[in-house]
Amino acid sequence: MKLLVITAIVLFGAFQFGHLQKVAPRRDEHWPPPELLRALRPIHDICVEKTGVSEEAIKEFSDGEVHEDEKLKCYMNCVFHEAEVVDDNGEVHLEKLHDKLPASMHDIALHMGKRCLYPQGDSLCEKAFWLHKCWKNSDPKHYFLI
Repeated sequence: MKLLVITAIVLFGAFQFGHLQKVAPRRDEHWPPPELLRALRPIHDICVEKTGVSEEAIKEFSDGEVHEDEKLKCYMNCVFHEAEVVDDNGEVHLEKLHDKLPASMHDIALHMGKRCLYPQGDSLCEKAFWLHKCWKNSDPKHYFLI
């Protein structure tokens, strides 16, 4: 019985420790894909101007910690609209988003998004933020924000 309790404690500790470890985002010459970043740069610039979000807020969310920022939330929504991946109600259409990605990213995107199918929030900005937060938490290694 003691062995069973000790084993359970060790496994619980290992499980908890695994969830506390922070995964570093992948940033190298191939990730995020440079050709995608170049193609999306005009959308980034338009949405920064429209929302007034700071480059620091974008970088912190992308490479650092999730944080609440109303301008950032609306920046995320703007990117979806400018990329034309929304439906007639302004809701993100995940199939359109998937189709806009390079084929090399399809498996990563499907894995990242499989738990993020039903965005929550009272506004389109809140729903966009929920999606990004979900994707980042789902795959912090591959997630990036343009």
